[in-house]
Amino acid sequence: MLIIPAIDLLDGHCVRLFQGKYEKATQYSLNPVKVAQSYAEARALWIHLVDLDGARGQGKNNRKTIREIRNNVNCHIETGGGIRTEKDVEELLEIGIDRLILGTILIKEPERVKNWIKQYGHVFSAGIDAFNGQVKVSGWESGTGIKDTDLALKMKPMGLSGIIYTNISKDGTFSGPDILRTNIMADTAGLPVIISGGIGSRDDIENIAKNKAGNVIGTIVGKAIYENRVDIGELISEYQVSKIDAGVW
Repeated sequence: MLIIPAIDLLDGHCVRLFQGKYEKATQYSLNPVKVAQSYAEARALWIHLVDLDGARGQGKNNRKTIREIRNNVNCHIETGGGIRTEKDVEELLEIGIDRLILGTILIKEPERVKNWIKQYGHVFSAGIDAFNGQVKVSGWESGTGIKDTDLALKMKPMGLSGIIYTNISKDGTFSGPDILRTNIMADTAGLPVIISGGIGSRDDIENIAKNKAGNVIGTIVGKAIYENRVDIGELISEYQVSKIDAGVW
């Protein structure tokens, strides 16, 4: 099972939100590049970067910091937040990002996404973020009226490689992951799915490992690392089998 450590970037700083609320962001006095290097040293196969400024769509982004991180680690990097135009796609691929996570654009311009997949290949996964089963976009600040499972059904036919599913009500709370809903999403989509949100302890990781659906292939861990609730190196050593996990996502 993949253990994917996360770095959420807001104005160049490492932060974590509480239930997706920007006004409840906790800023950490950590250098994002050094954090990424520590993850790589812990043998993470992937690092999950979220550009919170880009996600809001207000003209700001963290591409400079993302480039610095890419230049300083050898593991795979996936990035989401603010990928809305072909220029965004080309810039991130030029930086050397391995996987682009799409959210808002999937709802607003699905035909454009299909064209990107034809042009750039299978480097795109879906970021489906939901509150009470309803998909939210634009940095989780806008509702869509779309059910998470209805969107999941469309991802494989569109050519998306996988899904990162976040129950927003769990995010940043340490209240445990929504394994049941993630399993439903995985069964619905027929794609590899990563579970995100709510991780607060090693027991949460163990619970995922024991109860996940077959194509739920990993989990993202963020705030619990910063708050010293888990040791990312120990989690990777215990739950991630490199020769198997390297190619599943």
